[in-house]
Amino acid sequence: MGIQRIESVTYSIDDLDACVRFHDDFGLTPVQHTDEHAVFETRTGQTVHLDTAPAPTLPPPVENGPTLREVVWGVDTPAELARLVTAVAAVRTVRESADGVHHTVDETGFGVALTLARPKPAPVTPRIANTLGNVGRWNTALEPLTRAHPLRMCHVALNIPKAGREAAVAFYTDLLGFRATDVVEPMGVFLKAPGDDDQHTMLLCHRPDRAGVNHIAYEVPGFDDVVEGGNFMIERGWREARRLGRHTIGSNVFRFLHAPCGGRVEYAADMDRVDDRYATRVHPTTPPHHIWALRTNRDPQDTPAS
Repeated sequence: MGIQRIESVTYSIDDLDACVRFHDDFGLTPVQHTDEHAVFETRTGQTVHLDTAPAPTLPPPVENGPTLREVVWGVDTPAELARLVTAVAAVRTVRESADGVHHTVDETGFGVALTLARPKPAPVTPRIANTLGNVGRWNTALEPLTRAHPLRMCHVALNIPKAGREAAVAFYTDLLGFRATDVVEPMGVFLKAPGDDDQHTMLLCHRPDRAGVNHIAYEVPGFDDVVEGGNFMIERGWREARRLGRHTIGSNVFRFLHAPCGGRVEYAADMDRVDDRYATRVHPTTPPHHIWALRTNRDPQDTPAS
């Protein structure tokens, strides 16, 4: 099958304490913390590496300041891993590290690596909902979640220059087996990994016309997690980057936050799932960003005191 998921990401950062506090508040599990480095984990075992002194073997950063330096992709079998490494090594340098991860660089300059996927089971029990004619919850009141705990990194969005964008996309489609699901000609290309059934696993966005990290999305179990997780982050002093809404492409509910490690992070729930019957959609103009987004016309004085 090939690439299944994001296995890990590495950021180069300036403020380790702020980045640790952010990811802890965001709901990831801390697994390592030194004076220069911290690692967090999702429920399914993917890792986020935060480095104030990143390894010299990483490619140079594509932008100034804290940013994403490398994405490691998890492959399903040793045979598929060997096949992909051979394909990439035919056109560019590939370095194998001691832990069996194969490192290279994409057309934009982002670090890209391949390893065997090692998913952890993460049982999900969705909240039972009630509606007229379909009652699933009797005699039980819902309790607040308070905060979110992401299940997995579900997609990464990278900004790329307009010049050379076709080659940037071809690196992932021709060499790594990704498939374009939606092509938004003025904006970018949504890509699905062969072993993933999300509508997109990756976005290469050329609209900003510069290289940089856009965002990483984390799946949470449901709508309440998106809302309460975002509320908790705001209460903890972090800044919202995009208000609650539901995307047009992918259909997922979202809430974005500015991240001190660079770019933004997204709580995401209820993404479209697609298979090989989903034909690539080409959009000559950019669709609306969202189906809906939270809005209000309530004035501050209308908010009750209690």
